[in-house]
Formats: sequence, structure tokens, C-alpha cells
Amino acid sequence: MAGAPDSVALLLFFVFWYAGNMKYNEYNTSALNAVGGKNSGLTMTVATMQLGVCLVYAVITWAVRLNPAKLFGLQMPERQDVPRVTGGDLIKSIPLAFCAAGAHAATVFALGGDPLFGQIVKSAEPVLAAIVGTVFYAKAPSFYKVCCLPIIVGGVAFASLKRGTDGSYSLKFDATALIFGMLANAFAAFKGGENTRLMSDKGVAQRYGGVGNQFAVTQIVGFFILLPIMFVTEGEKFGTFVEMLKTKSSLQYNLIMSGLCFYIYNELATYTLQVTGAVTASVANTAKRVIVMVYMAAVTGTALTEEQKLGSGIAISGVLLYSLIDDLLKPKKKTD
Repeated sequence: MAGAPDSVALLLFFVFWYAGNMKYNEYNTSALNAVGGKNSGLTMTVATMQLGVCLVYAVITWAVRLNPAKLFGLQMPERQDVPRVTGGDLIKSIPLAFCAAGAHAATVFALGGDPLFGQIVKSAEPVLAAIVGTVFYAKAPSFYKVCCLPIIVGGVAFASLKRGTDGSYSLKFDATALIFGMLANAFAAFKGGENTRLMSDKGVAQRYGGVGNQFAVTQIVGFFILLPIMFVTEGEKFGTFVEMLKTKSSLQYNLIMSGLCFYIYNELATYTLQVTGAVTASVANTAKRVIVMVYMAAVTGTALTEEQKLGSGIAISGVLLYSLIDDLLKPKKKTD
């Protein structure tokens, strides 16, 4: 029994990718609130423990030799054996895992500062990707893409403004969300470059045996990278965290669910983006950002200001244009 047709499965992957992303943001916010919010001094601990949940989930998939992700598309689960990677392969994977872990931890800090403004800042990821790609990976964006970057920056900047009673504007934003959101964007940009570099080694790619295994190993290595950082920065409060974890069912539930949602929605995003074209992928990513912001506004009960609505709209439109402009302006082939 093969399950649902690929077209139906693809639609369901989109649905659960979006739903998983929305629920991750909700559970992540609830987990942070359960430990005392952004000023609790336990944000890195929450981010690290989420990757710990990912580690457990990955080990379970290897133990049963099945990856259940395709069940979300009403298809049979795929076989997933333990990857036959060498010690050398793992060492080569460390830069990717470090960037992935950094992007995850910085995102948790940003969303902990302000879930809505954090999403707006994260929409500026192409700006950092353009800078990092040009400087470190010799992959400069096209002239047309560069022209789109001021739109994105301008949108984020406008979303940072607040209008006073006298009608004048001043900067007002959550510094944690801005700083860590941009840091997350930088890590994400490096992650993209390191992923391309790692997978260009055909031997490593073959020994991983698929994207599922690569993602699993990346999260596991990322957990062990964040663990010492967690103890250095928040170790004195780890005992307090353990006591809260023992007694607070809300922390237990939201920590586990945020880790699971993070893992699963990333896998489903991979499935969808592998089989869709560049245009569809761009539109899907842009739509996801809007939907998540609207959802989190509803969940947190915090309405976007008029400046945030307009600014985020400009920034996200700039991201969409950035993604599509090369295809839109591509010279048409002459037909005889």
C-alpha cells in the first residue's frame, strides 16, 4: 500500500509544515514563559533542551529504522537506518552543526524577546545571506537582488518606529529580538553555505544516506555544541531548571512539544521544497512568515502596531521580490 498520491501528500506536507512552525512558536513561547520569561536567565537552557528532544527523536527513528514524517502526507514511512558516517565525516559536519545550533539558539532568544518583532527581524535573512555569501563563499547576489535589499531593510526599520502622541516618530523595539534576530539570520546564512559545502562532497553525502539522516546528525552534534555553552552561561541556574522541570507539567509539555515540532516541521519543509520549483518555494516561505506572525499575534494577544503591519508588509514583500526577481527579469528565449 503506497498511500496517498504525491500531489495530495505534497499539499498535506505544506499544511503540516505551516502548522508545525506555528505550533513550534507557540510551544517555544510557552516553554520560555514557564521558566520565567526572557529575564529568567534560562533561555539558552530551553534552546539546548529542545535540541535534546531532537536527539531523542532521531535515536528513536534509528532504533525502529523508520522515519514517520511521511505519515503526515498519508504515505508509508521511509526506512531510516543509522548513517554510516566516519569520524572524519562528523568533523566535517561540525561547522554546519555549529551554524545550525547557533541559528536555533539565537532564534529562541529573539522570539523570547518579542515573538512578533522577532519574526519581522528574521524576515531580513536575505540581507545577511547576501553579505555572507559574497564575503565568505564567493556567491554574490545579482544586481537585481541587491536592489531589493534596501526594501527589506527599510521595512524592518519602519516596523521599529513608534508614533508618539504629538505625531512624531521615534525608535521603539525590543533590543533582544533585534540583536538575536539578526544574529540568527547571520548563523542561518552561514548554515546555508556550510550545508552546500558539506553536501558537495559526494562521499559524505552518500554515507549520510539522505537528507533525513543529515538533519538528524546535525541536530545531535548541535546539541553537544550548545551543551557546554549552556553550562558556561547558565550553569549556575541549571539546578533550578531541573527542579522546575520536575514539578511544572507546563514546562515538561511545552519543552517536549517545541522540540518535536521544530524537528518535524523542518523535515516537512525539506520534503516540500525538494519537489517544488524556486517560485513556489519562495512564495511558500513568504506566506509562512505572514501566517506565523498573524497566528502568534492571536496566541499572545498582542496586536501588531500600524507601523509593524506596514513595515513587516514591506519587508516580506521585499523578501518575495528578492526571491523571484532573477526569474522575473530573465531574458526570454527567442523562438523561431
